[in-house]
Amino acid sequence: MAKLLITGGTGSFGTAALDKFYNDPRFDGIVVFSRDEKKQFDLMQTFKSPRVKFIVGDTRFYESIREAMDDVSVVFHAAALKQVPTGEFFPLELVKTNILGAENVFKAARAAGVKKVIFLSTDKAVYPINVMGMTKALAEKLMTAYSMRDNSPTVFCAVRYGNVMASRGSVIPLFVDQIKKRKDLTITDPQMTRFVLSMNEAIDLVELALRRAGPGDIFIRKAPAATIETIAAALKDIFNAKNRVKVVGVRTGEKIHEVLASGTELAKSKDLGDFFRVQTRPDWNYDKYFSEGSKQMSVEDYTSDKARRLSEKELKKIILKLPYIKSELK
Repeated sequence: MAKLLITGGTGSFGTAALDKFYNDPRFDGIVVFSRDEKKQFDLMQTFKSPRVKFIVGDTRFYESIREAMDDVSVVFHAAALKQVPTGEFFPLELVKTNILGAENVFKAARAAGVKKVIFLSTDKAVYPINVMGMTKALAEKLMTAYSMRDNSPTVFCAVRYGNVMASRGSVIPLFVDQIKKRKDLTITDPQMTRFVLSMNEAIDLVELALRRAGPGDIFIRKAPAATIETIAAALKDIFNAKNRVKVVGVRTGEKIHEVLASGTELAKSKDLGDFFRVQTRPDWNYDKYFSEGSKQMSVEDYTSDKARRLSEKELKKIILKLPYIKSELK
């Protein structure tokens, strides 16, 4: 039996991945693992099939996730606490889920003989300035540490991308809500930039890692970017709205520009065209950590202010293809 397990399976990514891989012949079934029983019940109404198994559980508890790993061959680890403000007020809660929960998933997968674990990371893990980013960065390091174990039957790897358009907590649903309620559109800094990525593109990145990633690899998708001002203007035009725009300033824990890959990472990465493949798995030569150095070429960070900038017209075309926007326009 070959099953796919999705942790955080009732979230934005999890539901999209379930839809994408539902009929995939590589898997005999899919296990949706999450702690949200209401969302699981709602998904059950759509996916009424013995191919899909729903397990209520929490990655914070090893026994919970270990039992869910039976007969599983691939794990997409998407379960996480992702709200930046929440992390600033309750940092230990993010440590429990994003770090210790990831440790439980990796440990359980190795014990169960899972073939591959793909950890979903974020741009905020690069030069982290908030708790959410810090916990994701440490989870990436955990993935790297597990990938170094030569006797492990499991390949541990990761993907990294920025905010997915119209996903929970992203700016597009906020702006749409403000437009519909005829409120001011609250933007932080007009020239703040964000990478533009659809859920389908995020799923494609995971698919690439599923096919090609080796131990310790992090796959990063290249993406165009847009300013917050352009996103707000595009949505106002789409909804024919006259809402005013109010600049509220940069919030605590927020970056002006996103960083998807550091120059240090890119210096040891492979350019795959639309993607970067960063190899994080080191060898066991401790001298490289204590006494031996090496020359590295100078490479710039991959940031949203240096990516191809979308015009309002280009951005509108992309936004109009989003299922969420199509639904809201009805």
